[in-house]
Amino acid sequence: MPRRPGQWLVLLRAALVAVAAIVVAVTEFPSSYRPWAWAVVGFFALVTVASGVLSATDLGHSGRVRARALLIVCDAIVGVGIVAVFSYQSGEPYRALYLIPIAEAALRFGLLGGVIGGAAMTGSTIVIDALGPGFQLRGALVRVLVGMLSGIVVGRLRDTLNAERALAEARAVEAERLRDELGHRVDVLETANRCARALGSSLELDEAFGAFIRELRGLVPFERTAIVLVDGDTATTMATAGLGASEVFPPGNTGPIMDSVLERVLDGHIVVRHDLAEREYPEDDLLLALGLRSELVAPLLLGARTIGMLTLSRDRVEAFSEDEIELVSLLGRLVATAVQNIRAYEAERRRVEELARLSQLRADFVSLVSHELRSPMAAVIGAARTLQDRWRMLTADQRESFLALIGDETSRLAELVGDVLDTSRIEAGTFSYRFEEVDLGRVVDEAVEAAALAQQDVAVVSAVRTGLPVIRGDRARLRQVLGNLIENAVKYSPEGGEVLVSAATGNGAVKIAVKDSGPGIPRAQQARIFEKFGRADVEGGSKPGTGLGLFIARSIAEAHGGSLDVTSGLEPGAVFTLSLPVDR
Repeated sequence: MPRRPGQWLVLLRAALVAVAAIVVAVTEFPSSYRPWAWAVVGFFALVTVASGVLSATDLGHSGRVRARALLIVCDAIVGVGIVAVFSYQSGEPYRALYLIPIAEAALRFGLLGGVIGGAAMTGSTIVIDALGPGFQLRGALVRVLVGMLSGIVVGRLRDTLNAERALAEARAVEAERLRDELGHRVDVLETANRCARALGSSLELDEAFGAFIRELRGLVPFERTAIVLVDGDTATTMATAGLGASEVFPPGNTGPIMDSVLERVLDGHIVVRHDLAEREYPEDDLLLALGLRSELVAPLLLGARTIGMLTLSRDRVEAFSEDEIELVSLLGRLVATAVQNIRAYEAERRRVEELARLSQLRADFVSLVSHELRSPMAAVIGAARTLQDRWRMLTADQRESFLALIGDETSRLAELVGDVLDTSRIEAGTFSYRFEEVDLGRVVDEAVEAAALAQQDVAVVSAVRTGLPVIRGDRARLRQVLGNLIENAVKYSPEGGEVLVSAATGNGAVKIAVKDSGPGIPRAQQARIFEKFGRADVEGGSKPGTGLGLFIARSIAEAHGGSLDVTSGLEPGAVFTLSLPVDR
């Protein structure tokens, strides 16, 4: 079966050649017309053969247009020839054949082809009339009107149909494009959802981020990725993976937002950095040192608010395609919710752990205070009962010993109650201070002398050789801090050990250091000892106490605009340093 319109026309021409040959064979022509009739049939046969050859040949678009024009001209010649050879008959039906080339030209070339074909064919029939049976104005006008009108109508219809077809094809192409784009966006959305679901699969950060990385690596390959969150004016790294994950901006790392790439994405727009060698930000040198050359940064959008950024880095310049940029931009919106949930869970978990720790500290404190109260109270009661029951039987020295015991234990009780009350006042903001000019050198000497007289097992030595500056502060409170620090140093130093008190001035501050010769304090517990009820687990066991002394001491130091810190390293012992501003 013919597959193209040109092949159908070849078969139609072949059929018409056969019909023309039969008609010419059975028609009685005048002697001079018959040769011309067969000549027309022969030419028609040649045109049919030529059209068959042309339809089977791949001529290209312009070649096909020229071939169609040539065949229409040949069909017009055949039509004119048939009209001419039958012109000897008046009113012959074959004269209407002049409309066929007009229709063919209009169908092939639209309105222009119909007008040209109509003019050519009607003109040819008028010439034939003038040379043959004679020109008749009425018949000529009718042919011109019919021929031109046919060409115009058919050509206009053809142009309209072609325009509608072109519009339909354009719409079909657009619909296919939109379908492909919609399918692509659905794929992107599903891909992003899969990554977001992986991140939200667990509230444990390490597990959730690991699942997210596995999904992300298969979709958008990278050499390094990180999730950074906004915390006020600070950028905090939540998680990293890939090159330098534990060395460059590791999880927990903080830095300023200002002058960083995070500041650029706070407005909610994705940032594509094609070449990190341009060094727009301070962190670029660290990334370049890892071998990274390009970076894609997407904001984590929670509604209209940017809570952080998702970064992906690669080891070549201009490494991210438009599809990858679109995918990561969408990921920024979907991942933000999961990140916020994880962050809220982490904060709540830390809060619960802190509450549990405080609850345990309070329980320990109650137990500790009960023990600390029980021991001196028992000693006081026992000594008082003994004096009451056996006063006359005791010697004067024995009575003095019992009275001294009662005095010491009562002082111990007073100190315990005083620490608890001071802690309560600090928390309530009612801890009072009386600021005046204070001679720090004198305060240090008094604290050292009092500690040396109170016991003889540990030597308390002052290494303050030069006078210390006079500062403005509360003399009694500063004396309380130094006494607490020296007392603790003595408590944790072994018998025969030494407590060294030194001081130095510089950078507008005076620093008083108290160094003991005890076992030291593990680094993990150095922050705990300054908390309420906080006590360190040191070698040899904890010493008696409430765990409030250092909390009170640091609070007093901070109220003076200073600080209280501890250092304990490889050498034995710990060093507590009290820093106070000179010009306060």
